[in-house]
Amino acid sequence: MARPRLEVADIFRSHGPAWRKAHAGHVSLEQLKVMSAIERCRTAALGGHVARCEDCAYTTIAYNSCRNRHCPKCQAAAAKDWLADREAELLPVPYYHVVFTLPAAIADIAYQNKAVVYDLLFKVSAETMLTIAADPRHLGARIGITSVLHTWGSALTHHPHIHMIVPGGGISLDGQRWVSCRPGFFLPVRVLSRLFRRLFLQKLIATHHAGRLSFFGDYAHLTDTQSFAAYLAPLRNTELVVYAKRPFGGPEAVLAYLSRYTHRVAIANSRLSAFDEQRVTFKWKDYRIEGRDRYKQMTLATDEFIRRFLIHVLPKGLHRIRHYGLFARGACADNVTRARELLAVAKPEGQPTAAAPDPSKPSCPCCGGRMFIIEVFARGTTPRYRPAAPASVIRIDTS
Repeated sequence: MARPRLEVADIFRSHGPAWRKAHAGHVSLEQLKVMSAIERCRTAALGGHVARCEDCAYTTIAYNSCRNRHCPKCQAAAAKDWLADREAELLPVPYYHVVFTLPAAIADIAYQNKAVVYDLLFKVSAETMLTIAADPRHLGARIGITSVLHTWGSALTHHPHIHMIVPGGGISLDGQRWVSCRPGFFLPVRVLSRLFRRLFLQKLIATHHAGRLSFFGDYAHLTDTQSFAAYLAPLRNTELVVYAKRPFGGPEAVLAYLSRYTHRVAIANSRLSAFDEQRVTFKWKDYRIEGRDRYKQMTLATDEFIRRFLIHVLPKGLHRIRHYGLFARGACADNVTRARELLAVAKPEGQPTAAAPDPSKPSCPCCGGRMFIIEVFARGTTPRYRPAAPASVIRIDTS
């Protein structure tokens, strides 16, 4: 795959040192680690190897990847491995896409308490879905959920929300049959929204009482219990956004969607348009507008672009992909097996997701032959091998 003309790494390498110096003391260790990883990714700083085709002798230098989960270049390989596991869990039923979004007032609290509030968003949205699905007035079944956290809007603003992929049905509460939802309709959005609002406010207040929330700057007054209650009061009559999209076309469409969403970072390199040291221009989508006019270009000062990118660095140890209900990791295999029995379908053949070649065993771009390693070089060093011409050097991620 050809290297994008412009990368986040280029911006960090060019402007990162000055930005870190200007913001010293106001950047977290995790953010500094992300910047360093992206700057060094697929460069000699991380080492690499030289590979040669056993058929045509084509030779190339391959630099190691940083494997940081916030790096735009390192998520494709991780997504392929993850999707291979998910393919074995797919059921032959329609799948639905449900989105839970935090209102701006709570998103501001989350900005200062990311680990606590993001974790709460995961748990409350899952509890909401599982509770309503188990209600005999709606589905009366145990469902499976795959949840993915996104913290950004298209313009890199702070916009925390959960994307859920859910099969259109579940195992009955007595475990004896598969209960399908109505065609084209999974669960009532308004009912989900109101339960989500009630549970989230309840648990957020309990978290505040437990002293697990911190506030500073313009929100320092929310440390006081009464001030916090007054701040949340207007939200009790506000509909929280829960959005259910139409069902996917089939298992292949589910996998295609997951491949785009599960390992996405705040901005892909492909969205970057221009960088002139002082400004960064990138493509974004204005969801308030329908049609082609929603696709726009935005230009930010380089300092602001870096700031917006780094606000989406997740706290250490926070998992951004989680599974609930039938898909909870401990019992997932047994639940999927039981669901297949109830649906009277056989387990699918274990074929790798997509036909893409294994990145650990690259093939020659010239003749398709097998590449083998002729030299390994350590971090911070350069290979002894020198290509005949710069055009023969192609970056291949083999880490």
